[in-house]
Amino acid sequence: MFVLHSIFVSECSKTLCPHSQRTVPTLPVLWATQAQQRWASSLPMNTVVLFVPQQESWVVERMGRFHRILEPGLNFLIPILDKIRYVQSLKEIVIDVPEQSAVSLDNVTLQIDGVLYLRILDPFKASYGVEDPEYAVTQLAQTTMRSELGKLTLDKVFRERETLNTNIVHSINQASDAWGIRCLRYEIKDIHVPPRVKESMQMQVEAERKKRATVLESEGHKEAAINVAEGRKQAQILASEGQKAEQINNAAGEANAVLAKAEAKAKAIRLLSEALAEQNGNAAASLSVAEQYVSAFSKLAKESNTILLPSNSGDMSGMVTQAMAIYGSLAKQSSKKIECVTPVTPEWAMEKSEDPAPPAQ
Repeated sequence: MFVLHSIFVSECSKTLCPHSQRTVPTLPVLWATQAQQRWASSLPMNTVVLFVPQQESWVVERMGRFHRILEPGLNFLIPILDKIRYVQSLKEIVIDVPEQSAVSLDNVTLQIDGVLYLRILDPFKASYGVEDPEYAVTQLAQTTMRSELGKLTLDKVFRERETLNTNIVHSINQASDAWGIRCLRYEIKDIHVPPRVKESMQMQVEAERKKRATVLESEGHKEAAINVAEGRKQAQILASEGQKAEQINNAAGEANAVLAKAEAKAKAIRLLSEALAEQNGNAAASLSVAEQYVSAFSKLAKESNTILLPSNSGDMSGMVTQAMAIYGSLAKQSSKKIECVTPVTPEWAMEKSEDPAPPAQ
């Protein structure tokens, strides 16, 4: 009974801090902060019958030693012996990581801050594994951020922001497993660079834009020149193909014309030969030669002043007789050539051809 009385007196001599997770003496009340108030609700008193809210875990100590964790709902405790030592919130907690300075791999000093999202998975470890979980996780996030930024250059810090956040979360979870805390995600809010570095970055961006504009302009000129050259090439090819087709058509037309003229001439010669073979053909030929002679003689001295005339130009009958003599000599020579070319069939071939063919079987 005396022991219980002394415990009750010692507990009453302490005051409950409304902003902390635990009972603290009266003197260090200023140690509690708003962050700790956000971390958990005020410690409730042991009223024997207790109602624990949802998404909260109350850690109970019996006679100064861990006893059990109260689940949400109705719970019963023994007065004086049982005491609610810690109240842990199981909701997702948002912590602002204060701004801090860090040096990148290329020796650029950066001012960077962030936001940390975490949740308590094990209330026992969160209560007895670390003195102040929020402060511990915040310091761990700051040191991890400085370590990760030291591995990257300034350009990669802006480009690989997502990778940087993932690496920070992984490093925090490796250390916070013993505290019963799980870091869900980490987001970098702002990255501030020195003014001179910012000016140089602006100049670099402008130079890069000018470079890209120049490259695009040169590529445009290049493509335009290629298109012009390609157009000229196609035009020349089409023109040469047109000339080729024109020459082929002209050649085909000339060939057809020559064939037509040759056929007409051959037909005329054939008709002429047939006419000469008929009765009075020589007289008709003489008349035609006389007409051509008169026509040719009438055209003399029209194209040139120099004229070569035969000695008997006035003797038309003599000229016609001479032309007919030339025609007759040419006709005799052609008939002799035809007789020489005609093959002679031997008698044995003629006899063989007269034999009847054997009957088909």
